[in-house]
Amino acid sequence: MVSPRCKLLIRDELEKLGLLYDPIELGEVQILSAISAVQMERLKNRLLISGFEILEDNKSILIEKIKTIIVEMVHYEDNPPKTNFSDYITSKLNYDYTYLANIFSEERGSTIERFIIMHKIERIKELLEYDELSLKEISHTLHYSSVSHLSSQFKKITGLTPTDFKRQKHKTRNKLEDL
Repeated sequence: MVSPRCKLLIRDELEKLGLLYDPIELGEVQILSAISAVQMERLKNRLLISGFEILEDNKSILIEKIKTIIVEMVHYEDNPPKTNFSDYITSKLNYDYTYLANIFSEERGSTIERFIIMHKIERIKELLEYDELSLKEISHTLHYSSVSHLSSQFKKITGLTPTDFKRQKHKTRNKLEDL
């Protein structure tokens, strides 16, 4: 629940049920009014229809917070923090990074680092499609050590260089315009 659209959907569902809540942030919302079992069941069902679920166990909640911090940092911040990701996540959640990494890997079957890389690659794809930034600017924005590091990581994940990806997207777009 990071994007403005997701937050809007959650807000609407809470308001339909007449529930008071604190501002919706980082994948969580605190309900301020008493909530009956019937209201909770309705909320769960309405959210499930939209692809959301209410998490009630602490590990799941912590993992969602980690994911939300990463998604917010990579996709929604114009300038992600210059600190390394482990320090940033630790400072946001006030937990030891090793503990967070172990829980994340145990529950997700993948590392936090892999999750970050996959989201950075998706962000690079978006930025390449917008065609507003050079590879050097994208590399700088996402805190890669160099364009070559970005390019090699991108190719390792997608099988294409950033330039080939961009070229392929332009060809696809041109074919669609010709239709």
